[in-house]
Amino acid sequence: MVNQEKVKEISKLLEGASAQEIVNYFMEYYKNDTVFATSLGAEDQVLTDMIATENKDAYIITLDTGRLFPETYTLIDKTNKYYDIKMDVLFPDYQKVQQMVKEKGINLFYDSLENRKRCCHLRKTEPLQRGTKGKKVWITGLRREQSVTRMNLQPIEWDAQNEMIKVNPVYNWRESDIWDYIKMNQVPYNELHDKGYPSIGCEPCTRAVKPGEDVRAGRWWWEEPEKKECGLHSNNNKKN
Repeated sequence: MVNQEKVKEISKLLEGASAQEIVNYFMEYYKNDTVFATSLGAEDQVLTDMIATENKDAYIITLDTGRLFPETYTLIDKTNKYYDIKMDVLFPDYQKVQQMVKEKGINLFYDSLENRKRCCHLRKTEPLQRGTKGKKVWITGLRREQSVTRMNLQPIEWDAQNEMIKVNPVYNWRESDIWDYIKMNQVPYNELHDKGYPSIGCEPCTRAVKPGEDVRAGRWWWEEPEKKECGLHSNNNKKN
C-alpha cells in the first residue's frame, strides 16, 4: 500500500541519494507499479537513459497532443530505436477535442486562461490519467530551477491529486548538470534545444527564448509566470 506514510519512509531511506540511485530503487522494488511519463525534454531524456539502459521493459509513456513539433515526433522514433524500447504514445479523446475546437476555435488557448487550461486538460491531463491508472509510482523530470511553481519540489512526494507516489529524481539538478549528463552519455535530445528552446511543449504554445530569459519563458509566454502549468503537476502535493 502506498500513502503519505510510505512516502516519508522512502524519503528517509533515500535521503542524500543520487538521481540514478533513486531510479534504481523504484526499478528494483516498484518496477511493475511504476510509470515514467516523458515529455521528451532534456531532463526526461536523461531519465530515459537512467531507466531504459538497464530496464528495456519499463513502462514509459508520452503524450501526443496532436500539436507537437515535427522535431518531437522525430525524437520519439529516435529514442525508441536508440534504447531498443517501445514507449506507449497516448492520444486525447478525439470526440472531446473536436467538440472543444467547434465551440472555441482551433487556437482557443490564446483567448483566455480558461480556454488554455481546457485544452491542456483534454490533450494532456486526461491521457496521462489513463496512462497512470493502476500504477503506484509516477516518475517525472521536474526540477526546482525550472520555474517559480516548482521551487518547493521534493525528490519523493505524495501526489494527492492522483493518489500515488511522485518521484522527481533530478529535482535539484541545474540545467548545466542535465547537459553535462547528455553530452557525457551521448543521450539523444530534441534538435530544438539547439535553436533556443530550453522547454518544449505544443508548437503553438512554445517559442524560443531570448538570452537571459527564464528557461520557461517560452511556454505560454502570454501568461503570468505563476500560472504556467498545464495541470499535469498540481500544487496540492503535500510536503513530506
